[in-house]
Amino acid sequence: MIDYNKHIDYWKTTASSDIDTAQILIEKGKIKEGLFFCHLFIEKILKAHYVKVNSSIAPKTHDLIYLINKSNIVFNDEYLKYIIFLQKFQLEGRYPDYNIEIPTKEEGLNYLTHGKEIYSWLVNQL
Repeated sequence: MIDYNKHIDYWKTTASSDIDTAQILIEKGKIKEGLFFCHLFIEKILKAHYVKVNSSIAPKTHDLIYLINKSNIVFNDEYLKYIIFLQKFQLEGRYPDYNIEIPTKEEGLNYLTHGKEIYSWLVNQL
C-alpha cells in the first residue's frame, strides 16, 4: 500500500530546499538558473497537492498548468500570471535554440519573493 502522506512530505521537503537553492543562485547573479529552481519549488508543491487530491503518485511532468488543473487549485490572476512566466524557465529554457529574456538580478529577487508567497499560499492549503 502506498503511503501518500509520505509522498506529500517528500514534495514539501524538497520544495523547501529548492527555495534556498533559488535564493543562492539569484543572489550570485545566476538568474536563469535561480528561476529554474523557482519553477522547481512551485512544481514540487503542486505535486504535493496532486497527490493529496488524487490519492495517486504525482505524474512525471514539469507543466505547472497541468498540475494546477489536475489538483483543482483556483489561482487568482496575479498568481496565474507568475505561473505562466515561470513556465519559460523549465526544461525548454535550457536548450540553445530557445531564446529567453533573462531578468535583472533585482527582477529575479522580486520573482523569487513572489514565488515564496505563492509557495506559502499553497502550503497553507495542504
